[in-house]
Order: sequence, then structure tokens, then C-alpha cells
Amino acid sequence: MKMRRRDVLALMTGVMATSPLSPALAQRAANWRVPAEEDLHERTFLQWPVSRAVYPEGWFLREVQDAILTLAKTIAAYEPVVVLAEASHHRAIRRRVSDGVDLWDVPTDDLWARDSGPLFCVDGQGGLAIRHLNFNGWGGKQPHPNDGLIARRVAGRMGLPLLDNGLVGEPGGVEQDGAGTLMAHESSWVNPNRNAGTRDEVERLLLEAYGASQMIWATGLEGLDITDCHIDALARFVRPGSVLIQMPGYADPADPWNRAAHDTRAILETTTDGRGRTLRITEIGDPMNARVVDPDFLASYANYYVCNGAVIAAEFGDPEADAIAHDTLTRLYPEREVVALNVDALGWIGGGIHCATQQQPAV
Repeated sequence: MKMRRRDVLALMTGVMATSPLSPALAQRAANWRVPAEEDLHERTFLQWPVSRAVYPEGWFLREVQDAILTLAKTIAAYEPVVVLAEASHHRAIRRRVSDGVDLWDVPTDDLWARDSGPLFCVDGQGGLAIRHLNFNGWGGKQPHPNDGLIARRVAGRMGLPLLDNGLVGEPGGVEQDGAGTLMAHESSWVNPNRNAGTRDEVERLLLEAYGASQMIWATGLEGLDITDCHIDALARFVRPGSVLIQMPGYADPADPWNRAAHDTRAILETTTDGRGRTLRITEIGDPMNARVVDPDFLASYANYYVCNGAVIAAEFGDPEADAIAHDTLTRLYPEREVVALNVDALGWIGGGIHCATQQQPAV
């Protein structure tokens, strides 16, 4: 890819400016950090799926669009929502959403706002910026002519600096507590389809991008799904020092996903966070009698989204497992309402609610 001289200079300094950086803002660049998801939000971003290359069956495209509308209407009861979509789609969307949902003319391909949407960071002095993680379609696995430009276009619309240290990846591939600790699967980051460097080099870029100091790595799984095993479908920071992990109810060494889950849990049990604390682990089980019975269906309770006043989670039609998940999340987030939704269309394509959302922190 050819780059303009301005872009090359920006990458060398670690800051690509969509809007001009003041000297004071540039001086504070090293202090940017990504806040915890449970911190107060300004709004939630969603993306409107339209690509027929990704969804050749019109009926299924309508199913995933319905799932985004469900999320938009549900989250809008707790905080403002923006749906990113090309202007030609706005009229059809507007008829089906409330006034609490804004539509921005930002063209999209698919719905995964967690991965291709804007990753916001703050500097502690009222500054807001967008971290550019150079989304490349999960290592070139999916066409992304519009999704690859969303971070830049949102930064331009909002007049925000776009900070780029050359890292390639997706925010769904890293969990962070907002207090200096990250956890991720190596398979999603230390992978030549995204980053050619060593694990130490990728770790340095991740810590810099998130404003963190401690990295917790597990191995993950390369090549078995489009994400190369994003951690946000398995393990989540609830708060600093506390992790929720979804575990199968049995050990099956012949199942690579089962092995990866147990490997990740074992590492979390024996590590400490950026403040030297042993992690407190809460375990939740898989649904055993879900509506959808298919090995490729992602039935992740852990892939929930924390917004202002609520936790938006999935239910899968297993009364016992759904109730346990609801009770567990209520206990972990006692000051928030837990709202369970049927968004099976997202599970069919290997994702969930967290994958489809991205928050803008309040500053």
C-alpha cells in the first residue's frame, strides 16, 4: 500500500491526525488509555450489515439486520445509540427505531462494531481520541472496503485525532479492565495475518494502544474461526481483579475449543494483574439444551455488553442455563439491570452482543 508522506510521518510518531493535533494534545499522546467498558458512556455505536458478499441469502441478511434493530431499541432505553450506515439505508432504518437512535452517514459492510468500529480512548484531561487498530477483515478473511475505513470516517466526522501505532487487530480480541491489565489469545494477535512481529513486539504495541502495563496471554486457536479465537466470547473482565469465564461442563481433549477454554482458565488461575492481584474467577457454564443445536453456533453468555445502567446479554432457550447466567450477571453487576435477548442470528455467524457493540466513554 502506498502512503502519503504525511501518513508516514504520522505513523513514525504514533499519531495519525484526522483533525490537527494541538501541541498540548500531541504532548499528552503517551497518556491515552482505553477506559473500562463499565465506565460511564456517552453513547453506543452499532453498524448496519448490508454486504451481499458476506450475506448472499437475503432472508438471512434481514435476520441479522433485525438483531441490530433489537440491540438498538434495547440499548436506547439506557443511553444514546448511533447506527452507522450509508445514507441510502437511513429511511428504512428510521421507520424501525426510536428517537433515541441516531443515524450517521458512515458506510458499512458488516455489523461487527466491536472489531471495525471506533475504539475510543481518553487522556484524563477531557481529551477524547480514536485508536486505529487497522482492521483488515480478521486477517484478510472477509471483504471490508467500508468497514476498514470506519474508524477514520468516524474520527473525521467527530473532529477527533486518530492514534495509530501500526498495530493490526480487533478490540474484540483483547479484554481490558481499564486499570492497566489486558488479556488476549495469542492466536488473534501474534499471527502473520495481522502482525508480523514477535509476541513481545505485539505486546508492546497493545499495551501502548490501550494505555496498559500488564499483558496476560493465553494460546487460543488459530484458523478454526474467522477471529482466530477472540477472547471476548470466553473470558471477560468484570472489574479490576475479577474475571468471568464461560466453561464447558466437561473436559474433552479431542475438542480444540474445549482444550482452549481449559488452557485459558488455567493461565488465569496462576497469573496476577497489573497491580499484583490474584484474579478472582467466576465460572459460568454453556447452555446444554439451547434452541439451536449446531457445533458452529456460538452460544456465549460471556459475550454480553455493559451499558449505562444495564447488562445486555443473550439467552439461548435453555431455561436452567439462561436463569443461571442471568443470576450470575445480576450478582456480578448488582447496580445494573440484566436484560436477556434472543439474538440467535448473531450466534449463527459466530458472534454475539459484545461483538456487535462499541462504546464511546463519557469525558
